[in-house]
Amino acid sequence: MTFFFEIILLGIKNLRLQLIRSFLTALGIILGVGAVITMVSIGEGTKREALRQIEQLGARNIILRSQKPAESIVTQGAEKTSFVVTYGITRDDLEVIRDKFEDADAIVPVKAVGERVLHADRRQISQAFGTTPQLRKLANLRVARGRYLTEQDLASSSTVAVIGYEAAKELFRFDDPLHNSIRIDDKAFTIVGILEPIGLAAGAGAALVGRDLNLDIHIPITTARQVFGDTRIQRTSGSFGGEQVQISEIYMESPSRARVLVDADKIKRLMAVRHEGLTDIGINVPYELLLSARKSALTWNMVLAAIAGISLLVGGIGIMNIMLANVTERTREIGIRRAIGATRWHILWQFIVETSVLAAIGGVVGVALGIAISIGVEPLVEWLPHAPFIGHYFDADTSLNTHVTGWSIALSFAVATLTGLIFGIYPAFKAAQQDPIVALRHD
Repeated sequence: MTFFFEIILLGIKNLRLQLIRSFLTALGIILGVGAVITMVSIGEGTKREALRQIEQLGARNIILRSQKPAESIVTQGAEKTSFVVTYGITRDDLEVIRDKFEDADAIVPVKAVGERVLHADRRQISQAFGTTPQLRKLANLRVARGRYLTEQDLASSSTVAVIGYEAAKELFRFDDPLHNSIRIDDKAFTIVGILEPIGLAAGAGAALVGRDLNLDIHIPITTARQVFGDTRIQRTSGSFGGEQVQISEIYMESPSRARVLVDADKIKRLMAVRHEGLTDIGINVPYELLLSARKSALTWNMVLAAIAGISLLVGGIGIMNIMLANVTERTREIGIRRAIGATRWHILWQFIVETSVLAAIGGVVGVALGIAISIGVEPLVEWLPHAPFIGHYFDADTSLNTHVTGWSIALSFAVATLTGLIFGIYPAFKAAQQDPIVALRHD
């Protein structure tokens, strides 16, 4: 034990004698370890944020959506046999689903209504939907102010509305939306609640639900049916047409994640019987997107770690080159040590310890550097939109999420130390093989 302790002290002393060279030698390891930790933390942070946002859609949810069949889209000048196009989910479909999935935690219908939403001189294309209070829990909606829909609202067909975060910003730029009123077409509704912002996984969630949920406006489904009926008249570019859709969407929550894919397949088969070819119904499962995101994130992390690992390899080669130069420079020292009794084993361990200590110190500094960059990059990216000269190249909501993982620290440090050990073996072996007589004669 005393032998190894003395060897370590001797190795550290030799490194301190050539401090700048030692630092430059370890720089490859430092940058490699820092790169591994930083890249993995960026990949992990992005993955966690994407998964968190996808889970906001409900990892146990199955979403059925009415969609206009391609054959119902009529080109200009073609003959029209009907003014109103009827398609999508029916109330009978809803009852069948409720009957076949009695153990489902919740089954919530959603009905699109209106053509325009207006407040004062501001208007937007309608994203108003009739629904039930259960949608709040099912879609992980959070109320920022006020309240959500209640069973009393449904029972009395109240003309109340809960408005999304972005819809509130667009329609009420200078007024307080709460307890104010909006019009859906020519029907007035009182706003009783404002929803918190909903993230949508960098567009993946928005693609899944088909719209930005932050622009949604929710009213009681009983009011939607009673006031607006099933037919919507849409006017675009001087033309107009009608669509008759009884239910726009159905959200179903399976009892467990293990049942989600099974239930989704069962619903597809059930709806395929009632809607031939499923041309007017789409079925989406957030859990499938969740699984896909996890696989993509794992692949991304592996690619990032592999790229950063190249830096460690380069650092190891740098250590070997410098240690080989050290062997040549210290040939006379090796001869003197051999002459006074040091064995080849002693010389071998001296150089191995020096490279291992150098790599370990580089690993520690690299870990600190990687953690510092991972922590500092978040506020830096958020600041970029406000930076002079380059700020206009970035969106106002530009952000980057990072998460430092324990395994990346442990792995990168272990690989750094192991790299130093492996690449130090050959120079150490070459030093140990020096002939004492020849070494003493070396200038």
